[in-house]
Amino acid sequence: EVQLMESGGGLVQPGGSLRLSCEASGFTFGRVAMSWVRQAPGEELEWVSSILSDGSRTLYADSTKGRFTISRDNAKNTLYLQLDSLKTEDTAMYYCTTGWSSIGALTSKSRGQGTQVTVSS
Repeated sequence: EVQLMESGGGLVQPGGSLRLSCEASGFTFGRVAMSWVRQAPGEELEWVSSILSDGSRTLYADSTKGRFTISRDNAKNTLYLQLDSLKTEDTAMYYCTTGWSSIGALTSKSRGQGTQVTVSS
């Protein structure tokens, strides 16, 4: 059974940083492309970023490019998302999912419980 557990969210001021983690189990993590998606209150699920199984390629949504960095440690079965220069519009529940690119991530049936990121002064 695929299990994904996100952590690292919190309350941060605009311009601040957070590092999200996602611990994976129940599948061969190192063979699967992974993604982050987010959902703000009252909004649809939004794709944030993806990374190939070996970490050799990454993709970012235009809204996060240059501010967020996705990475992974296959030895630890863990996916990361570094969030820098945070804006109030980044406030959302963040989820890790399996899949590559927006299509793969948004249609994935594997998603954790999420970690809340709130950007507010």
